[in-house]
Amino acid sequence: MVPRQDLRKKPFSSPSWNEKGFFDSSHSLCFRNAGEYSSDSVLNCRGKVVFSELNVVSILEEGEETMEQMRGAQLLIESLRREGVEYIFGLNGGAAMPIFDALYDAQGIKLIPMRHEQGAVHAADGYARATGIVGVVLATSGPGATNLVTGIATAYMDSIPMVAITGQVFTHLMGNDAFQECDIIGVTRPVCKHSFLIKSSDEVAEIVAEAFHIASTGRPGPVVVDFAKDAQISESIFRYPESVNIRGYKPSVDGHPRQIAKAVDLIHNAERPIIYAGGGVVLSDASEELRELAIKTGIPITVTLMGLGAFPETHPLSMEMPGMHGSCCANYAFTDADLLIAVGARFDDRVTGDLSKFAQKAKKIQIDIDPSCIGKNVPIDVPIVGDAKRVLAKMNQHVHHVDIEPWIRQTDEWKEKYPFEYQQRGDKIMPQFVIEQIYDVFPDAVVVGDVGQHQMWAAQYFKFTQPRQWLNSGGLGTMGFSLPAAIGAQLGCPDKTIVNINGDGSYIMTIQELVPAVTLKLPLKIFIINNMYLGMVRQWQELFHEKRYAAVDYHDNPDFALLAQAFGATGLRVDRIEDVRPALEKSKHIDDGPVVIDFIVDEDENVFPMVPAGAGLGDVIRGLA
Repeated sequence: MVPRQDLRKKPFSSPSWNEKGFFDSSHSLCFRNAGEYSSDSVLNCRGKVVFSELNVVSILEEGEETMEQMRGAQLLIESLRREGVEYIFGLNGGAAMPIFDALYDAQGIKLIPMRHEQGAVHAADGYARATGIVGVVLATSGPGATNLVTGIATAYMDSIPMVAITGQVFTHLMGNDAFQECDIIGVTRPVCKHSFLIKSSDEVAEIVAEAFHIASTGRPGPVVVDFAKDAQISESIFRYPESVNIRGYKPSVDGHPRQIAKAVDLIHNAERPIIYAGGGVVLSDASEELRELAIKTGIPITVTLMGLGAFPETHPLSMEMPGMHGSCCANYAFTDADLLIAVGARFDDRVTGDLSKFAQKAKKIQIDIDPSCIGKNVPIDVPIVGDAKRVLAKMNQHVHHVDIEPWIRQTDEWKEKYPFEYQQRGDKIMPQFVIEQIYDVFPDAVVVGDVGQHQMWAAQYFKFTQPRQWLNSGGLGTMGFSLPAAIGAQLGCPDKTIVNINGDGSYIMTIQELVPAVTLKLPLKIFIINNMYLGMVRQWQELFHEKRYAAVDYHDNPDFALLAQAFGATGLRVDRIEDVRPALEKSKHIDDGPVVIDFIVDEDENVFPMVPAGAGLGDVIRGLA
């Protein structure tokens, strides 16, 4: 039996009664750190609240169970409490109404009503990325469920732990085209890690336990739980499993010692090695072990868009981000390296470019917990299936400094000769300058980026030094992700400054989520890099489509500063370069709600360097003549 993993990171504190006379179960759980597999990592629950109708009827001591009948919806809430769920992001509707009704008086779990289901699922995603804890989203059936699909796919592509709960019509109506019926299990099957359909209240506790276990172990990912309405209102006895044992699901976490020894031998004999780290390092909390490997061996390192912050970009060994809009140094290093150590990275096409030209001189080590990712895109010489944190810890016991001084001189020369750079055009605000100023004012902030040119400029010019400091939709590239994700990140990390770097095109896609941000008085810093275009599409049209600018002109967008004020937020518009820094400094001291700054930047600026689609990493375009 694999012991249950706890997903909260808080110490135990004694239960208490709140001022309304209700038992406050928000302090009622004893939690262990996520990712532990030891035999004593079974969840320990004290002071569990049991509901009958809408009233607290009993408080159970540690280890006690109840013979009281509970409705399926109440069983769900109690199961979520056992998993340490703090926030549920959702939108109500007919088929999920009993669940929302059970949440009405529930203590310890806070419901965050969003304004669209896509916003709710992105908020749960942002919460999970910022904290490492499973995010939870709740929606009704039919359109409520289908509105979650983009966010579920976003989490799936980036391996984010999430449980998406959807209401469903009565079981006797399934398959009859009932009102707001949709086979969400079938719809989401290609874009989730696993899915469940609850047709009886007897199944609730076991399915919830399995859903959280699957979402958070192995390669993390979203799990869908579809909950029939009759199962929500029928009654059963609450029995929560102490452990989860799923036949056929036993992720390998330790890595084979023989393969690790082979990797160490290759490292010690390499002359031009590089470390290529990805988002898996962040997901497995392996940043400390990664830093030890790089510093102990002295091997230069490049970190992907999804892994930014896993290794500090201010360190001399850092070659910064690789790939289509990555640093010339990292891309040239891939081309000349004789050893490539891939850790938690899947050789994405935006990193590799033309596979026939990718790292042809290098032997390749790949460490990944998902065996299906190893060798999927690129042949691997030494595959190691296992959790990055565990594998690197073992590897660090055997590696030593390698003598690669000529190679270090070469990478340093590339960094000095080909840095990220831009040219100032007259008195226009350059988008890169805005990012530089944001970094100068908020160097320790958690940055939530959207998708497009501003995303690449943020990745290039903001120097990330800590894991989970950079949150963005990488694999799916979902525009509209960042504003609701920033809400989730702020709730998950209330003591951190959350900076949302957005684009004018992506911001307006989920702008309605400014409402809950204002209602909750979240001190979000929302900075719009406004070039009045779908900038990345316009850039490709300029370079590859003879400047035929179809459906990218956004000059008809509203005044975002005035619109922010209408929502109840602070809104500022900056169109002069000398006002950039003062506006940022002003936003730093606004903490009673979100502040939106609309930076009107040069609309013709493009993102460079750039490796054209289908080209090799050595074919980088450093800028336009």
